[in-house]
Amino acid sequence: MIDGHMHMENGPLTLEYLNKFVDSAVKANLSGIQMLDHTHRFFEFSELYEDVKNISPYQEKWLKTKIKDNLIDFINLAEEAKKQNYPIDVKFGLEVCYTSKNEELIRSILKDYKFDFMVGAVHSVNSILYDMQGFSRELLWDKYDANDIYKEYYSEIIKLMKSKLFTQVAHPDTIKLFNIYPDYDLTPTYNEIADLALANDLYVENNFGCHYRYHHKDPGLSAEFKQILLDKNVKIMLCSDAHVPEHVGKHFDLW
Repeated sequence: MIDGHMHMENGPLTLEYLNKFVDSAVKANLSGIQMLDHTHRFFEFSELYEDVKNISPYQEKWLKTKIKDNLIDFINLAEEAKKQNYPIDVKFGLEVCYTSKNEELIRSILKDYKFDFMVGAVHSVNSILYDMQGFSRELLWDKYDANDIYKEYYSEIIKLMKSKLFTQVAHPDTIKLFNIYPDYDLTPTYNEIADLALANDLYVENNFGCHYRYHHKDPGLSAEFKQILLDKNVKIMLCSDAHVPEHVGKHFDLW
């Protein structure tokens, strides 16, 4: 079993810090891990966040704390890691903040790099981050209709899956993290996502991060979404979304 989604963003891009994730994975009896950092860590992707930055001083301030490294440093770490005699498989990729508006820009940046896998994620709705504890309710959830938020979010997820840019879809229903739901039936959307995953050979994540960081009752995917994916034999990637080594493999027992 592998943990398909974890980040080094709270530490340096060094073998010493990477080894802490590897050690945690070994203790959790995992056979492999997928290391990825958000594109908002790297200067090369700064242009992707212009709209996010400009829409609110809260978001501008948040981004200033995130963009801090050059992508080559992450690539060099991946090359060094491949030379190590790790007891588990260690792969490297990116979690790309996808918007359809920036799809061609993303494509133009990624074409110059080769990674083991590539994860696409939707983190904003109309350039507003939906998952920030400090300001997302004020900027988004308290101002806009939940139906509209969900429809825009899933419209972007579907475009992400059709883009041919990715091998994995990050936390596809984490939009529910504040326990705010639309009043329309999401079953057709879940079925469309399952069909697109099959058509494009994509992994869909069961990501436990929403469960333990936002205290949502679902251990990843909702029961309905999970069952649809299982019934259609979609490839599901179990993911801790660890941001610290101690969270590697967290809650895999709930699957």
